[in-house]
Amino acid sequence: MSSERVFHITIDVSGVRSKEELHLVLKSSLKFPDFYGMNLSAFWDAITGLVEMPSNLTFLGWNTLKELLPDVAQSIEKTFEDYNDYYPDHHTCNVIYK
Repeated sequence: MSSERVFHITIDVSGVRSKEELHLVLKSSLKFPDFYGMNLSAFWDAITGLVEMPSNLTFLGWNTLKELLPDVAQSIEKTFEDYNDYYPDHHTCNVIYK
């Protein structure tokens, strides 16, 4: 992991129509490695050990995604909650869903 932490990243998910598309957007936006497994377990592994997460992360179009893929959206939200519980002191990521 890089030692430099990015302060803010904005990810537009308004055009996402499938779980696979969401994982592609996450991979690209958060700079996951090529071997990223494109599933929730791989997402957890990536955010907790493969990349440095930003201090602040904003998702644009989240409400639309949540309507189209409610289970997927809820799983990602829960994973970010777990991430912040995992790093309670200094590596938290403030996630904003718009």
